[in-house]
Amino acid sequence: MQAIYKNMNFLKEIQRRRTFGIISHPDAGKTTLTEKLLLFGGAIQEAGAVKSNKIKKGATSDFMEIERQRGISVATSVLAFEYSGIKINILDTPGHKDFAEDTYRTLTAVDSVIVVIDVAKGVEEQTEKLVEVCRMRHIPMIVFINKLDREGKDAFDLLDEVEQKLGLTVTPLSFPIGMGYAFKGIYNLWKKNINLFSGDSRKNIEDTIEISDLNVKELDNLVGETAANTLREELELVEGVYPKFDKELYLKGELQPVFFGSALNNFGVKELLDCFINMAPTPRAKQSEERLVKPDEKDFSGFVFKIHANMDPNHRDRLAFVKIVSGQFKRNTPYLHVRNNKKMKFSSPNAFFAEKKEIVDISYPGDIVGLHDTGNFKIGDTLTEGEIINYKGIPSFSPEHFRYINNADPLKSKQLYKGLDQLMDEGVAQLFTLELNGRKVIGTVGALQYEVIQYRLEHEYGAKCTYENLNIHKACWVECKDKKNAEFKEFTQVKQRFLAKDKRGQLVFFADSAFSLQMTEQKYPSIKFHYVSDF
Repeated sequence: MQAIYKNMNFLKEIQRRRTFGIISHPDAGKTTLTEKLLLFGGAIQEAGAVKSNKIKKGATSDFMEIERQRGISVATSVLAFEYSGIKINILDTPGHKDFAEDTYRTLTAVDSVIVVIDVAKGVEEQTEKLVEVCRMRHIPMIVFINKLDREGKDAFDLLDEVEQKLGLTVTPLSFPIGMGYAFKGIYNLWKKNINLFSGDSRKNIEDTIEISDLNVKELDNLVGETAANTLREELELVEGVYPKFDKELYLKGELQPVFFGSALNNFGVKELLDCFINMAPTPRAKQSEERLVKPDEKDFSGFVFKIHANMDPNHRDRLAFVKIVSGQFKRNTPYLHVRNNKKMKFSSPNAFFAEKKEIVDISYPGDIVGLHDTGNFKIGDTLTEGEIINYKGIPSFSPEHFRYINNADPLKSKQLYKGLDQLMDEGVAQLFTLELNGRKVIGTVGALQYEVIQYRLEHEYGAKCTYENLNIHKACWVECKDKKNAEFKEFTQVKQRFLAKDKRGQLVFFADSAFSLQMTEQKYPSIKFHYVSDF
């Protein structure tokens, strides 16, 4: 009996997990939405002021010093809470484009995504890039149009923009009554009720009134005759123009429900959360290089999607964030580190609530655990009960910016290299070593990363560095089936000045212009140049 009961319990635990990421352009209100979700989950008692550079009390999910100073989310936070019997794991991602790579990697660990869009600005560039990654991976997406209490674009214009710019097929599940100063509330098409807006953010939940028939007089009394008539017309249009919500299509990533609200005023957030727990996917199967791994398999497996050094600056600790894909992860149980081929056990695996950590004895598929790491892990590493599995899809992208890094304090070179080594394992940036003279080059997605690296090297490792600009158009990973052929030998001799190795020892070609890359590709047809490391 024991085995069956345990099995039933195990399946029940998987069914009640929802692991998702929140993505958006900076300032669309992502961190605010995260906080309000935590508020509803009872995980926090009061919301922190998100503009943390103005007010010292930072938002719960922004906990690195540099984030507090800048008022932006730099690292992905993991936040877990319970709501209506469902265990929710949120991965709050950096919105700032300079930290996009961290977000791309985080998207390998989520089962679904909420896309936040600012009502005034509409779809912005960063949102387009992130949604494209989700579309490629068929991740189910829900769209939340935020800041309805501000003057913004018309609801239908926004829906058109989402469809055209993001290439999504949308269906509104809630609809605004008025906008900006005329904002009266939201009609919930999913539950057939109206939420009235009082504009008081201190109130946790606004008044909700059941209205299944929009033609009743009560609607006119609640929002005024003009607004009521406009709502009736708009909803008629919604039903005529947009497809009906179909859960199967949503789960395949082919249909995206849209909600409207104002996260700052706690408005429309509960509707979003209630629908989310009903329709969002439970932990999904994941493709490894060897086979498809399903969450309800008995044996544990998981992968490292993020490494965070010095979560606590007083203790030199690194945490490897592991997404559990299958089986149960148990404390003090030996697991195989596949790349190193050695068994490891973990006495204090952590579950998260921003920087608050608690030790967990057992974790299930969908959960994220933090493992204390002394340098054994790299991003993309797999842990299993013994089976050789390598999870796919945690690539490095070709950086946009390149600089030489110089040691500014010769007495601290050991600290500098240790710091660089750890920060690169964390995926903050990429380190290349030139073949010609061994000089170190740092490649990043955005220029702000250089400041973060400099700041963290000094404050966490006691090392100082300076940078020199390096004019490179693109870094391309080099693939050649036959490295003994004359063409490859000629390429490595002629282009020696432009060749480097990445941290994993893969050969990289630095092209100084689009033209020179094109010429090189034409001259050496047997060599392939890739913009992503996992070709």
